[in-house]
Amino acid sequence: MADIKLTINGKECVAPEGSTILQAAERNGIHIPKLCYLEGVHKYGACRICVVEQLSPPAKNLQASCMVEARDGMVIETNSERAQEGRRAMYELLLSNHDKKCLTCVRNQDCEFQALGRELGVEDSPYEGERELRPIDISESITRDPNKCILCRRCVSVCKNIQTTAVLTAENRGFQTVITPAFGLPLGNTSCAFCGQCVVVCPVGALKETSHRDRVLNALRDPNKHVIVQPAPAVRVGIGECFGLPAGTCETGKLAAALRLLGFDDVFDTNWGADLTIMEEGTEFLNRLRSVVSGGSAVLPMMTSCSPGWVQYIEHYFPDELDHLSTCKSPHEMFGAVAKSYYAKKIGKKPEDIYVVSIMPCTAKKTECARPEMCNDGVPNVDAVLTTRELADLIKIMGIDFLSLPDEEFDAPLGLSSGAADIFGVTGGVMEAALRTVYEIITGRELPFPNLHVSPIVGLEQVREATIVLEDVKPEWKAAEGMEVKIAVTSGFAGARKLMNQVADGTSPYHFIEVMGCPGGCITGGGQPRPKENIDIVRQKRSDAIYGEDERKKLRKSHENPSLMEFYEEWGAPGGHASHEYLHTTYTKRGKYNELTDQNYVINK
Repeated sequence: MADIKLTINGKECVAPEGSTILQAAERNGIHIPKLCYLEGVHKYGACRICVVEQLSPPAKNLQASCMVEARDGMVIETNSERAQEGRRAMYELLLSNHDKKCLTCVRNQDCEFQALGRELGVEDSPYEGERELRPIDISESITRDPNKCILCRRCVSVCKNIQTTAVLTAENRGFQTVITPAFGLPLGNTSCAFCGQCVVVCPVGALKETSHRDRVLNALRDPNKHVIVQPAPAVRVGIGECFGLPAGTCETGKLAAALRLLGFDDVFDTNWGADLTIMEEGTEFLNRLRSVVSGGSAVLPMMTSCSPGWVQYIEHYFPDELDHLSTCKSPHEMFGAVAKSYYAKKIGKKPEDIYVVSIMPCTAKKTECARPEMCNDGVPNVDAVLTTRELADLIKIMGIDFLSLPDEEFDAPLGLSSGAADIFGVTGGVMEAALRTVYEIITGRELPFPNLHVSPIVGLEQVREATIVLEDVKPEWKAAEGMEVKIAVTSGFAGARKLMNQVADGTSPYHFIEVMGCPGGCITGGGQPRPKENIDIVRQKRSDAIYGEDERKKLRKSHENPSLMEFYEEWGAPGGHASHEYLHTTYTKRGKYNELTDQNYVINK
């Protein structure tokens, strides 16, 4: 592709043909203020903050630099008086219709709209008009406040174009425009999977996770509650960013130390639950595979069930294919079930006296812990879920200097884990972790890949696949000798839709499929820190950190976790009676819309 030459602010600039003026400027180190634009996610020109003056060829109106293609010979001024006045006027108009309760907003001091005002030098709006008070929509996972919305439409783009669910849309026109689910339905009454990608891209506080902070604090203050905490694998490569560390910084030790200082009675690790999941899910896949090899009718491909957003998605969009889902609960729910049964007996507590808090990179986990299926012995497996962002806020509220904390270890016995558990946090990690165990059970040998990484499925491409040939198998697997086991991995619902269409029409060539609800996996889940740089760069840095955590461990296969093996000696074999009672679940055919429940409601501000 040829380059073009243009002049921006008197500087000779070169950019690839097809670049917008904004891209050309950024490529040449020239900053143009912007608000609605988000590289790789949203380009709409709604806010007009990025306007520039085009001197040659002369343009009558200011140009939205994110939308107008840069041309050879163009002369552009980004900071002319006209451009600056136009920018400020647009910001003042947006501000005039905005809820200005910044001090009590969750995004205060971390708000793109607020920061833009400082950058443009706007302290107040000269415009004042009548504002319509709109109802606040609260679901288990996401709180939507239209009064703070600036109509940038980022959430609409990520929902429609990245996740392909199109739950959110712009309705009405002019001053009546509102971003909403169809027909003004509450979010919890739609086919929303609660992945939270809309929350990540929202530049203000119009979309946020529904907070569980107060319920966690109340539990910590209750002398009758034994409060257990468990952080997910992806949290350790995200939490540091909330305290100014660069993306890809892994802070497992400081994370454990901070949780202990917050007053939790036991600081365990969801990674233990991830190793447990591999034993259960691996056993389930082996049983299905064995049935097919021997001429049985087990359903394949089997699909992972670790991601609650993905589970919600398939329940809504492919409800007739639910028998392809593994029956395993997600790792943190398995952990909660074990904590309130096996571990409760160990420490002489009743299940109802144990309170389990999950620290998750995911907003959908909040809805998951409210599902009636996630209960045993009359109590929920998990009582509360804090996102990575919520945990960081709680650490700050409690006056803990996170960066100065010494590294500490998780508690025993539910804090020991393998490297296979760590890689649950990145797309392809669950599949690789399962293969490390399943392949060794069938053949008696380690996976034949360098450093145990199944290279064809490592990466951030939308759909990745591999073929594992079963050779020199154990005697009990002779019927599978020479079999080619085909696997696929995807993250985000666009890839899931492609694979599910194959499953639905009977053309899927795969035996085992991993799906993560968020693009890139849990490392860029809806509850993770909002990226300060290009999302693809952040995904790669966090992914590298996750694999690094795995490679530093002595134990790298779930079936080698001694704590887990000790558990099974008392619990019974993977896939046994106790496992099916506590660690496995069922699913619900949902379709496009839900009936209104007491978990989904609206309130007036």
